[in-house]
Amino acid sequence: MDPALLLEALSALSGLSVQRGAGPSQLGPQDFVNIVALRQFYKQEGFAELEYPSLGSLSLREEEDPEADMYSSPPALEAPQAGHGGSGSGGSGGSVVRVNPEEFFDRRFNYDFTHVQDGERTFLRGNERYIRPCGWRRAALSVTKKYDDGSDVWLSTGATSWPVSYQGLHMDGSLGVILTRKEKQADPGFLEEAAQSLVAPRTRGRGIYSTPDVHLAEKYCKTFKSRSDGRTYKVLLQNRINPSKRQDCQRDRVWVVYVPQDHSDLQTRALVQESVRPYGLLLKLA
Repeated sequence: MDPALLLEALSALSGLSVQRGAGPSQLGPQDFVNIVALRQFYKQEGFAELEYPSLGSLSLREEEDPEADMYSSPPALEAPQAGHGGSGSGGSGGSVVRVNPEEFFDRRFNYDFTHVQDGERTFLRGNERYIRPCGWRRAALSVTKKYDDGSDVWLSTGATSWPVSYQGLHMDGSLGVILTRKEKQADPGFLEEAAQSLVAPRTRGRGIYSTPDVHLAEKYCKTFKSRSDGRTYKVLLQNRINPSKRQDCQRDRVWVVYVPQDHSDLQTRALVQESVRPYGLLLKLA
């Protein structure tokens, strides 16, 4: 896949103006899943902006035209605030994030599922069914040996690996309320919220949402028109989710990482980082 197209996809997902750089990338794959997840979470909580280290204030407003040119339209990233160490000014007055495709992506693990049909075949990751992204192309992210524990067991195919989940730009509490959870993981805050959801159907679970079903994720994905080839694409993130952090929702095929009410911004960001790890950027013609 054309690196320019992949950077456009990252821009569409994150709301940043992601441009090619020759040196070290200013953001890594984990930063992008953090930003996508936190954008949806804080928007659901009623906030207008997201503060992210080294970037400053990130607007949570959606653009009016979902297929608008992401570079000529006003960027979602406002000018960095004092103390945030922003990444420089772009041509339209907003900040630009530089990413080096050679280090950000890992072409060894790219895979073209465009014409793949699994039929009745069943795949497992972490003893959970893995619905492969048939019909999509995957650009693999460079994530091996990138985490503090130094282990890539989370990324393997065995019983101890983390299950696969998919994340779109519009996946939030509207997908369904939290309802069930493993007993050993229960805490008073969660149980209170779950109980409230039983009597108040509108109550949304407070957390980060994703799904193991790529077909469901596609309904909530971001769509953008590429400047590289003029075609319109759908884009998703393919992640692994920590099974000890994942909760079930009332709606089938929806998972959530529950964020306690008393969590600070720093604690919420740390929770996302220890719960959801990206490994693939998925693209499909719309």
